[in-house]
Amino acid sequence: MLCWTVKSATVAFYRIGQPDVGRRTHRHSKLYNHHMITRSGRTPDDLSPNEFAEARARIGDIPYDLTVSNPTQCGFAYPTNLLEGLSRSSTLSYRPDPKGPRSTREAIAAEYRRWGISVDPDRVTLTASTSEAYSFLFKLLCDPGDVILVPSPSYPLFDHLTRLDAVEAVTYDLERDGGWRVDFSHLERASDQTRAVIVVHPNNPTGSHVHPEDADRLVALCRDRGWALIADEVFLPFPLGGGPGDDRSFAAVEDCLCFSLGGFSKSVGLPQLKLAWIVTSGPAEDVRTTLEGLDFITDAYLSVSTPTAAAAKEVLAAGEVIRAEISSRCRSNLETLRRLAESEPSVTVLPVAGGWSVTLRIPLVTGEEDFCVRLLAECGVAIYPGHFFGFRNSGYVVASLLPATACFEGGVRRTLDFIRREINGAAENPR
Repeated sequence: MLCWTVKSATVAFYRIGQPDVGRRTHRHSKLYNHHMITRSGRTPDDLSPNEFAEARARIGDIPYDLTVSNPTQCGFAYPTNLLEGLSRSSTLSYRPDPKGPRSTREAIAAEYRRWGISVDPDRVTLTASTSEAYSFLFKLLCDPGDVILVPSPSYPLFDHLTRLDAVEAVTYDLERDGGWRVDFSHLERASDQTRAVIVVHPNNPTGSHVHPEDADRLVALCRDRGWALIADEVFLPFPLGGGPGDDRSFAAVEDCLCFSLGGFSKSVGLPQLKLAWIVTSGPAEDVRTTLEGLDFITDAYLSVSTPTAAAAKEVLAAGEVIRAEISSRCRSNLETLRRLAESEPSVTVLPVAGGWSVTLRIPLVTGEEDFCVRLLAECGVAIYPGHFFGFRNSGYVVASLLPATACFEGGVRRTLDFIRREINGAAENPR
């Protein structure tokens, strides 16, 4: 299996297999060398980068990087007072709370009023990141070898996060022809070891929200099977085209145990502040026992920074400006892409309802990875191949909508020109 990691500025592409959660490494075999430390099966054996990552490293600064996901590197004008709250002297006093400071949880709970939801601050748990939130939930819900159901196509980090917690990620399909609706046939065949279903709302990279009918059916399925529902809503504050489900948060779910995730990384475009949250909802008794277990886990780590937590209310208020600026940039770039793509009938810009990414359907003379490597080497344009996100068929590429306007337009023009040359070259030199 090929898998990427995009959590840092460097994009690495690893060749990894599914984890054998019951594996005992060489230290338990006859070949064990007592002088050698071996890694556990939670980390891939081969962590060497592939050709695309090597090409990025050779080029260095990429003139037209359409893969950028870090808003702090995209030229946005952050408010000068955005971080003033971090210098508050009261943060020199440390009063740990497994859930995080109540005042911060109250500020987070207030954010859900935009979706018409009244959230109890006692049901809000702070974490340092959404990745950590996933890890805590896997520890809470799963024993080694248990199964988490994840959507496909979607964000490839799930492969890493589940592997690191010794659980198995099993995919269920989102159907493009139905507007990326959930294929319930996969879910209904899930094994008895299944503990939770993940939804990404709106999804990355398809930009599709979970349709209200699918949401209701998912809740009923989780209730009947005794599964938890984990809703990643980090892109929910960024509507683009809109559509069914764009005005709903899973934090309102009552009929099954549900965890809704958000964080500063997206909501205010500040990944470096390292603050995220879990909102727990569902039947009262399930919520009570779940929060007891979650408190036990978070109390063991206490990973949330006191200054960041103390500044959360001010950051959320000031962050409205940067959130609006990011939304405006994404809408503008999406409009530019659609306008330019009209000149190339072979390219289809797929509908996108929310988030920071857009998917294109393109003709391929060669494989996706070869296309992206050559586009990078010959045109200085970096774009994601669709298989990174688990698209079942070839011919998909994914672009970020975050880059500065001139960079984005230049990258799109060069990509379309490259595609035309590919098509003409194939016509002139048929196999």
